[in-house]
Order: sequence, then C-alpha cells, then structure tokens
Amino acid sequence: MTDAPSEEVIIYTDGAASPNPGPGGYGVILIRDGQRQELSGGVRKTTNNRMELLGAIVGLRQLNGKPSQVTIYSDSRYVVDMFNGGYAEKWRQNHWTRNKGKDDALNPDLWNELLNLSAGHEVK
Repeated sequence: MTDAPSEEVIIYTDGAASPNPGPGGYGVILIRDGQRQELSGGVRKTTNNRMELLGAIVGLRQLNGKPSQVTIYSDSRYVVDMFNGGYAEKWRQNHWTRNKGKDDALNPDLWNELLNLSAGHEVK
C-alpha cells in the first residue's frame, strides 16, 4: 500500500536535440514547498524525444520516492499523450512492443524508468 501523497510538486520540463538526432539537452524547473530548483543536462548524441523524457525523469528523481501530487508541464505531445493515454504502460505490458506486437516501442529504457518513478505518486 502506498502512502497518501503529502506534498504538491510542479515540474516544468523541456528537451531538444539539434540536429535530431544530435547533441541534446534538457531543462527542468521543480517547485515544491515554495522553493524553486533548476536542473539541466545534456548528451552528445540523442534525440528530441529522449531529452523530453529525460527531463520528466530527472524532475521525478528529485522527489526521492516521497509520495507527492505531481503536475508535469511539457510541450512534448509524445510524452504527454503516451503517458496520459496509458500507451506507455500498455507497451510495457506487451514487452515493449506496440501495434499488437508488430513494432518495437521506442525508448523503452526511459519509459520504464518514468513509469517506475511515477508509480508512487499521483502524476498528471
């Protein structure tokens, strides 16, 4: 049984690679208890989608498993739609395949981590 979320957290995140694929980075602003924390990082060869996912992951990692009500703001339709629509969870249940097993899901390592990190929180 998971503890009830005890704090509200807002995470703003963005990521990019230029060219795509190419060098990329992410930025995160995390707000909780009236405090603002800024995080960023980069990778030499990556994609836009991987950096968008990594931004959300880095924000959730900061919660250290403390159950929270989390609102993540992202401009990535890929991240928002696949997470909110439950598609990423369906991919995981289908051994990281999509389209009824015809295609491999992309970025399963990051999706798996995002889903695991989200599990102890109320995330929207």
